[in-house]
Amino acid sequence: MITTTTPSVEGHEIKRYCGIVTGETIIGANVFRDFFASITDIVGGRSGAYEKVLKEAKTTSLAEMEMQARAFGGNAVVGVDLDYETIRDGMLMVTASGTAVVIEPK
Repeated sequence: MITTTTPSVEGHEIKRYCGIVTGETIIGANVFRDFFASITDIVGGRSGAYEKVLKEAKTTSLAEMEMQARAFGGNAVVGVDLDYETIRDGMLMVTASGTAVVIEPK
């Protein structure tokens, strides 16, 4: 499945719009506390362990969005947007959204 932040896919024509699709992942406060307690790889203010958790949440959100696009009959997602939000009690939500489409090569 092609997933892109652009409104179209170069070399392809959008044949049908299937609808808006989303994927959400919420990471609980305990995950952060555990990672902060075990961080030993902070270099220059960056935490590899923290970044790994965020990357996992992003990957999960994108996969969920793509799964929904397939269920809608799409073979691509255009206009993808990723949002990171802090919600109460130190939880973090990663949301991926876009438009599921059916594309064909030109």
